Amino acid sequence: MVSGGARCIDSASHQGALSAKGPTLALLGTGINIVYPAENAELYERISENGAVLTQFPFNRKGDKQSFPIRNRIVAGMTLGTVVVEAYLKSGSLVTAIMAADNNRQVFAVPGRVDTPQSRGCHNLIREVAVLCENTDDILAEFEHLALGQADDSPTLPLANLTETAQEILKVLYATEQPIDTFIDKTCLPVSSVSVALLGLEMKRLAKQLPDKLFARQ
Repeated sequence: MVSGGARCIDSASHQGALSAKGPTLALLGTGINIVYPAENAELYERISENGAVLTQFPFNRKGDKQSFPIRNRIVAGMTLGTVVVEAYLKSGSLVTAIMAADNNRQVFAVPGRVDTPQSRGCHNLIREVAVLCENTDDILAEFEHLALGQADDSPTLPLANLTETAQEILKVLYATEQPIDTFIDKTCLPVSSVSVALLGLEMKRLAKQLPDKLFARQ
């Protein structure tokens, strides 16, 4: 588990990983000798015993509007998937999610109440690029091939844990190359849903993306 070690959700995630005796990494937006937030000093000590506390910044560098987005870029790059639990429309979590998507990492978002500002960022991600995440099974399903130890040239996975949208896309996914508009026309699904489903099928080794944004059966 990797995060920036911020208050609330980040801290709770690290504590959960430590309780499960799993490795966890905290990426600081400050120099290594500056504890931010200050109340996480003990947590960082625990993380260092079963993971690592890392930074790219020199000693005595304080956090600012530049250092935290730079830190978020590294957080996004160190993992195969980024989970956003809560986010305002303008937040560091969205910066990390966008960077992850831009670098072909999977993005997950937890939906929330429609009248809560902290949920608007997640809902926007789900509309645009993220997989809706309700529990850990939604995450594990996207990386099922890793658990099975598959290589890039290994056989495709059985058709398990596919969403209804992904199943609809798979019905019109053939060995011949097709543009994304074909899937939209044949399924009558919105472009965001089709994009997310195709990405999920790629992760499961059931589809492949070709030049010019064409898709075909793997």
